[in-house]
Amino acid sequence: MTTKAAGILPDSHINRLFEQGALASRAPLDEHQIQPASLDLRLGIKAFRVRASFLPGNATVEEKLERLTFHEIDLSDGAVLETGCVYIVPLMESLCLPKDISASANPKSSTGRLDIFTRVICDHSGSFDRIPAGYEGPLYLEISPSTFPVLVRTGSRLAQVRFRRGDSSLDNNALLALHERETLVTTAAPNIHARGIGVSIDLTGDKTGLVGYRGKRHTAVVDVDRKAGLDRTEFWEPIYAGKNREIILDPNEFYILVSREALHVPPDYAAEMVPFDPLVGEFRVHYAGFFDPGFGNIEAGGEGARGVLEVRSHEVPFILEHGQLVGRLVYEAMLERPERVYGYGLGSNYQAQGLKLSKHFR
Repeated sequence: MTTKAAGILPDSHINRLFEQGALASRAPLDEHQIQPASLDLRLGIKAFRVRASFLPGNATVEEKLERLTFHEIDLSDGAVLETGCVYIVPLMESLCLPKDISASANPKSSTGRLDIFTRVICDHSGSFDRIPAGYEGPLYLEISPSTFPVLVRTGSRLAQVRFRRGDSSLDNNALLALHERETLVTTAAPNIHARGIGVSIDLTGDKTGLVGYRGKRHTAVVDVDRKAGLDRTEFWEPIYAGKNREIILDPNEFYILVSREALHVPPDYAAEMVPFDPLVGEFRVHYAGFFDPGFGNIEAGGEGARGVLEVRSHEVPFILEHGQLVGRLVYEAMLERPERVYGYGLGSNYQAQGLKLSKHFR
């Protein structure tokens, strides 16, 4: 198999980075920690409650923590992180990247669906979730639960990182050609703009009229490592379709909705959800933006999987209408096809998904 000059590093290459010392960890890797096109990052043994979010700029994160920390929390036996607070956690994984390899980070799908705001920080950085080529040093995770208090512990996996060589994102023409071959979104007329393919909202609902959920306030704690342990009715209010097929997003409330289109990521590509138009500032869509190779499973006879969208309105109420464009998928080529694609023996929780809450709820 020929390796491309530019692209997202697949699982076999991520393994190789560990073997070469470009990636290191304080403990042996967990099962399935290396995903088809990303690496899950694990929390270390301590969390630092800080006054506010920050970027290190010309300093290290540790130097900033010395000035901004006012409480230190031991995560060894688990600890509750409260809503409305900002925590910085040193991660178990560290980097010594080659000069031609950069990285980007995102919350894991389950993290986004719990409305846990996370961002990876590295030393001497002026931006979140972006790790420059050749970076050598530790990684930290900023965590701020927004709706539910959460129980985390050393080893909890809230964020993931992708590694890339060069720029392999598809331009509009290449994206259209790929869509015509592979049906990236199930729509007759794809909206391709700014190197992305448009994704819209579904507000027709299922046979009961259910279109989504809104997170409740003042709930019990969510253990981020426990599957199917919680009653959804204690944490979520169902939302049903209105006669005009629209909903009003209340300010600072959190919603789980679903895309109108079924989505597909071919095995030789990876995708990321980004805002459709950054000038539309009334709401934010999709905290957890990575879609792995194989998402939608068309090669196995599937018809794609609809994308679950984590939506939060900002300062003013905002009306969402059925079919409104809310995001776009940006596709990048893989350096090589992963050894295992999404959904095949990886314990993937969201393959062939429709409207679905995170794995924590029954």
